[in-house]
Amino acid sequence: MNHRHRPFSVVICVYTEDRWDDILAAVDSVRTQSLPALETLLVVDHNTALLERLGREYQEHAARGEVRVLANAGPRGLSAGRNTGIAAARGELVAFLDDDAVAERDWLRFFDEAYEDPRVLAVGGRTEPAWSSGHRPDWFPEEFDWVVGCTYRGLPGGKVRVRNVLGGNASFRRTAFDAAGGFATGIGRDGDKRPLGCEETELCIRLSRAVPDGVILIDDRSVIHHKVPAERRRFGYFRTRTYAEGLSKALVARSVGADKGLESERRYTTRVLPAGVARGLRDAALGRRGGAGRAGAIVAGVTTAAAGYLVGRFRTRGGEAAFSSGPIESGPAARTAATDRWATPEAVTPVDATAPAAPGDAVDPTGAPTALVTTGRSARDPRGAAV
Repeated sequence: MNHRHRPFSVVICVYTEDRWDDILAAVDSVRTQSLPALETLLVVDHNTALLERLGREYQEHAARGEVRVLANAGPRGLSAGRNTGIAAARGELVAFLDDDAVAERDWLRFFDEAYEDPRVLAVGGRTEPAWSSGHRPDWFPEEFDWVVGCTYRGLPGGKVRVRNVLGGNASFRRTAFDAAGGFATGIGRDGDKRPLGCEETELCIRLSRAVPDGVILIDDRSVIHHKVPAERRRFGYFRTRTYAEGLSKALVARSVGADKGLESERRYTTRVLPAGVARGLRDAALGRRGGAGRAGAIVAGVTTAAAGYLVGRFRTRGGEAAFSSGPIESGPAARTAATDRWATPEAVTPVDATAPAAPGDAVDPTGAPTALVTTGRSARDPRGAAV
C-alpha cells in the first residue's frame, strides 16, 4: 500500500521583535522540510510593529499561500495564538513549532508516518536544548530540561504512547479540535510574564476523554532544536519556572481531576527524580563536576513546584484562578499583515470544513475576551466519522 502524505499547516506563534532572527530561522526550517508543508502560519500576539514587519518580510510568500502572517484574534497569550492558527489552518494536520526553535529536515515526515493509523490523534517529537553558551550548565539536571522547553530525562524513547505531547514540538489532526476544543486560555504563556504552561497537557487529557480509543504518541525521530538563552541558564529562572509549573498543574487538576492531571507526574516524582538525586550524589562522591549541584537542583525543583501547586490549589478553591476552553470554529476570514485587509474565505477554510463560521468572540466568566467560541461541538469525530 502506498503511503498517502497529508497536508500540514505549521503554526508558529510569535510575540517580540527581539526574536527576529530566531523567527526567520524557524520559518526557514519549515520551508526546507523533506515533506513540504502546505503552509506556515505566523500568529503575532498583539504586537502591531512585528505584525507589519513580518507581513513585509513574507509578502511574496503570502501571495503564493506558503507563509501567512496573522494577528492573534483572541486575548494575549500562547493558547489564543495557537487557536487562531488552528482556525485558519487549511491542512489536514496542524503542527506547532516554537518561535525560537528549528526543526530537523525530516520533522514533518516522521509525524506524517504516524497518522497512517486512523486512531492516532496527536504526535509529538523530541526537543533538544541548544544552549547559547554551547554547553549545559554543570548544575542543570537533565530531568528538568522541561524547564527550558525540552525533552527531559525520564520520558520514554522511540515511538510510544503518552498522556500528552509537549506543545512546542507537536502535531494534531485538525479534526481533533472539533472533538475536544482548542487550547485553554488563561493557563499558558503570555509573552514575558510568569512562565505558566501545561496547556497542551490539559488539551490532550480532554482529547482522550472525548475520544477514548484515540492514540497520542511521541516519535523521538521528529527532532527540533530549541534555543536556550543565557537568562534561562540561571538558577533564578529555574526556580521561577518550577514554581509556575506547580501553579499550572493545579489548574489542570482543577479541570480534569488530580488522577489524570497528575498521572505522569507521580511516576516522575517517585522514580525518575530520586534516581536523578542518587546519580548526582554518586557523581559528587566520584569527584565529577556538578554532581552535588544537580542533586540539589532536583530537590529545589521539587520543593518549589510543590509550593506552586499548593498555592494554585488554594487559589482555585477560592475562585481566583480561571481559564476557559471551547470548540475551535473556522472564521469566515483571517486578517493578514501582508495586505492589511481581509483575506478570502478560501484562504482560511480547513480541509475538513464541516464547522460553521464563528459567530464571534466569546467572553469567559472572568470577563476577559476569549478566541474560543462556546456554542456547541462539531458533529464529527477526529477520524472523520459522524457522531
